[in-house]
Amino acid sequence: MDVHPDAPARVAAYLQSSNARGERIGPFLVGFTPHTASPWLNYAVPVHGASPTPADVAALVGEFERRGLLPRLEYLPATAPDVEPALAAAGFTVEGRPPLLVCAPGDLLAAPAADGVRCELATDRGVLHEVLRMQHEAYEEPAPPTEHDVDRIVGYVERGGLIAVARDTLGGDTTGGTAGGGTAGGTAGAVVGAAQTTRAVGGVAELAAVAVAASHRRRGIAAAVSAFVTAAAHDRGADLVWLEAAGPAEQRVYERVGYHRVGEKLYLSRR
Repeated sequence: MDVHPDAPARVAAYLQSSNARGERIGPFLVGFTPHTASPWLNYAVPVHGASPTPADVAALVGEFERRGLLPRLEYLPATAPDVEPALAAAGFTVEGRPPLLVCAPGDLLAAPAADGVRCELATDRGVLHEVLRMQHEAYEEPAPPTEHDVDRIVGYVERGGLIAVARDTLGGDTTGGTAGGGTAGGTAGAVVGAAQTTRAVGGVAELAAVAVAASHRRRGIAAAVSAFVTAAAHDRGADLVWLEAAGPAEQRVYERVGYHRVGEKLYLSRR
């Protein structure tokens, strides 16, 4: 039996709404983020059932290249099956097909508490800067976060997004992934894990940016902080929280706290 059979269509509508204030190029909605060339923050989404022409694709590529950005899309292929072949013909290649998982309030399971770790929501600018530093190190970003990055995450919270942090309450070693400026020996209360959910749109929110400091992995922190922020999103009106898992190991983490696979997402780019 399908779990949440309407979930793919709801997630697709959410993705389209996220780019709705961006530019419309043919059957594509394009969201551009100022002050960053990150491909994760600059991409297009096709409208439901899109069937782009070669001219549509050329116009899309041209706008990305005019801005010095990588032409890129993220979307649910089941909701617009004609898009992938049209883009492939124009030189786009598949970056990945991550599984799409969803969690409704009745699905969520309590994650076992991680020893010596406390989860809480973060709103303070200084703490949010700590979160970004930890995420950049966990994801091996080549540069530390800028003030524009901090401004963006502060705005994210001000617009209703939720940032959950996992703090090391024992002061263990955070070397190799600390966000709190800790040295060998650690700093009690250092941010060692984080996850975030967007503001709900149409009852749908996204779980993203789950990261754990290298020194604190394999302790159940990713599951704990993901379950914590998912529950907070449910409490604030999201009756469906979705995510894309990076791989099978990550998928199992989310399934342990109640997420269910309902399809796949597709990343395409033209390099």
